[in-house]
Amino acid sequence: MKPINKREQSIYVALVYRFIVLLLLYTLCRLGFYITNRSLFNHIPFADLLYIFAGGIKFDIAALLYINSLYIVLQAVPFPFRYRNGYQLFCKWLFIISNSIGFLANFVDFAYYKYTLKHTTASVFSQFSNEQNKLKLVVDFLADYWYLLILFIIFIYLFIKLYQVIRIQRAPKFTWYIYLTHTLALVLIAALSVIGMRGGWRHSTRPITMSNAGDFVKSPSDMSLVLNTPFTIMKTLKAANLKPINYYNQQQLDSLYNPIHQPENKGPFNKLNVVFLIIESLGKEHIGALNKDLLNGTYKGYTPFIDSLVANSFTSSHTYANGRKSIDALPSIISGIPSIREPFVLSSYSSNKTTSIAKLLGDEGYETAFFHGAPNGSMGFSAYTNLAGIKKYYGKTEYNNDADFDGIWGIWDEPFMQYMAKTINTFKQPFFSAFFSVSSHHPFKVPEKYIGKFPKGPLPVQEPIGYTDMALKKFFATASKMPWYKNTLFVLVADHATVSYLPEYQTTPGFFSIPILFYYPGGDLKGKTDKLIQQADIMPTVLNYLNYNKPYFAFGFDAFSAKNNNFVVNNNDGSFSFYQGDYLLINDGLKSNALFNLKTDRLTKNNLVNKVPEVQNTMEKYLKAFIQQYNNRMIKDQLTAK
Repeated sequence: MKPINKREQSIYVALVYRFIVLLLLYTLCRLGFYITNRSLFNHIPFADLLYIFAGGIKFDIAALLYINSLYIVLQAVPFPFRYRNGYQLFCKWLFIISNSIGFLANFVDFAYYKYTLKHTTASVFSQFSNEQNKLKLVVDFLADYWYLLILFIIFIYLFIKLYQVIRIQRAPKFTWYIYLTHTLALVLIAALSVIGMRGGWRHSTRPITMSNAGDFVKSPSDMSLVLNTPFTIMKTLKAANLKPINYYNQQQLDSLYNPIHQPENKGPFNKLNVVFLIIESLGKEHIGALNKDLLNGTYKGYTPFIDSLVANSFTSSHTYANGRKSIDALPSIISGIPSIREPFVLSSYSSNKTTSIAKLLGDEGYETAFFHGAPNGSMGFSAYTNLAGIKKYYGKTEYNNDADFDGIWGIWDEPFMQYMAKTINTFKQPFFSAFFSVSSHHPFKVPEKYIGKFPKGPLPVQEPIGYTDMALKKFFATASKMPWYKNTLFVLVADHATVSYLPEYQTTPGFFSIPILFYYPGGDLKGKTDKLIQQADIMPTVLNYLNYNKPYFAFGFDAFSAKNNNFVVNNNDGSFSFYQGDYLLINDGLKSNALFNLKTDRLTKNNLVNKVPEVQNTMEKYLKAFIQQYNNRMIKDQLTAK
């Protein structure tokens, strides 16, 4: 009998073994990164460090699956030629070379990180593209860090030796049964690879990105310890890297537009409770009370409860989202940071030091919480809220009753909002809480017991919006009986608008029109203004209403201020929509392409670009000021008040 050679294993065992080797080596890289930059991470307790290292495996898996996708396919195709010596020799060096490049990227950041305080991103390619002395830069780097070069050579030698520990067994005889089982193995490997690349298997899980590292840290500055350099490079390859702008000197710039808000000393800090109600896909079009002029005054809408709330709230005729995705909404609403060209939390600037209304109020003794009925981690919200300083997170896990699960996105809004009201009732006042709904989302269903109870309308979203409106009504009915209710400022806002039906909302401003209501049942905060209000204005508006007495950073404005130089900005597909006064300016960042008077031309049919130069020049001046503040502060990590 021929003795068993333990070094020879099936091609699938060899594949799993080599992937485990990669994960162990990436963990060693993370340890090396920690050791070489230890002075920047000394504040992290050992238990937290272990949690960070464990969390980093998720990002390592994603990076390694991308890097090795071709190798995995070549090893998994269900054909006998993959057992040939020449084929396996090619696969071996493909594996070694591609992963050695990934290891090299990690090693570079052992030294480079301390200068940038960020992992290398795809911008490194453009950063040095115009350098004429690239070779000298490389030589100088290697001379300064010769010991890393030696360590890297040893590391790669170890890597090659570990690869060779296992050899692949000879090819089996390929019968129909072998073809079938190997084909099924290919399907399983492909499915697991997709799950690993996305960072999860749930329907609501967005592909993993850098901001998800916030789930494992207590400070944005520690996210780098969770991430690895190949991951950050791959995730920023398509990122819109901002460039420094110098339209104005600093004095001119700050006189035009300054995102540092100073206290106005209007009186003592009024510690009202604050509750944000962020409603999925609630375009302004669906609310009858905000569209009384539509269909010759006959338009009813789909939100009878919100209609009643409008009559007792403060709002505006012109309220806008800063983006068209849920992922854009939270930074705009809670941190006053709109997304420009790409979602802020997906950008290479997501690890910048930021603040938020939750963090500022938390520092004043507020209890802070976030409620989202989706599976924890969905949409990256738990990571963002953690970085935003929100101390408590309540999701599907905490709700702990799958009987109320909609089967796709999360817990139905009605029971989850009741759970929220009862949970808030356990908080010590003052508190800040934010809620993000889930039910008015594709595939636009309502609970079985409510089928046929709400008007369907011409758009599929309108029936579940009617359901969420009812859930809001029941939430307020429950909350109104609780002791904190009268001492609470509620802000109702949509995350973004969605598909539209009426022609008034099939325009650029219509695509971003959402409700923004400020409701204070214990006061007389009522009325309607024509002043522009955007999501990024919510944080400064609420803080100034509370007479918050310290400087803070937010790109938005105080909606209650008598000043009229405010503006609204959003950026879709690289083009700025800039609203000021009665006008909308469309500008690609270099030149203006359209200008509309929304007061006289709601359907934006009459392009006034270059026809009203005084208005256009003024708007371009403020847009340039915004772009300069936004770009330069992102690049320089200046998103807080000193």
